[in-house]
Order: sequence, then C-alpha cells, then structure tokens
Amino acid sequence: MKTDLSEIRETLQNMLTRHTPPLRVRRQSAENFEVAGTKETMQGKQKVDGYYFASVMPKSKDVRFYYFPIYTHADQFAGISEELRKCLKGKSCFHIKKLSPGLESEITEMIEKGVAIYLADGLI
Repeated sequence: MKTDLSEIRETLQNMLTRHTPPLRVRRQSAENFEVAGTKETMQGKQKVDGYYFASVMPKSKDVRFYYFPIYTHADQFAGISEELRKCLKGKSCFHIKKLSPGLESEITEMIEKGVAIYLADGLI
C-alpha cells in the first residue's frame, strides 16, 4: 500500500503518461499534471486544442485525481468499487490518501476505459 503522497502522485502521472498518444501532456509542474486529447474540438461553447481528460494535483493531505470521463460518461463508470467511490468527492474528483494494489489496478483499468470511450466518441 502506497501512503507517500509523492509516490502516489508519481504513480497516477505514470498511469496517464502510458496513454500518450492518443493523449498529450498539456501541463506539467509540481502543482499540476494535466493530460488532454490532441484533436481540436468544442468543449462546451469554446474551441480547445484538445479535449480535457484528467489531472493530478498534489495537496497537503492527499493527491487529487480529476478524471473527466466519469463526469461526461457517468453511466459507464457506475460499477466502481466501494473503495474507489469513497475517494470520489463531487462528480469527477478523487481524493487519494492511500493507494492499495487493488485501487491502483482499478484506476489503471478506469483510465484505459476512459481512453477507449473518448477514442470511440472521437474526442481524442
């Protein structure tokens, strides 16, 4: 079980980086790691250079994992485990304090599923 926040942050970033391409790193700093698609598209009412996918933001007590597919395609992620659901605050933000092997595996699968959904929908 990972409890070191910097190790959790690095693990989450690596999970996302494995999917570049079709994703690309849009921001990378100590405060924010963000990935998005590479296709110019409409997001809401504005044109963006790539559809937002996810962010990793370290905080003092946890690591925030913002995962947009769970917001845009909520029905596709209704079956997440209770352990992962406890980390979900709001509609798309996970507060991760501890990363068990099971949780790590589930987040990996969730990211893969999100990439597949966004590819099928032509968003990335």
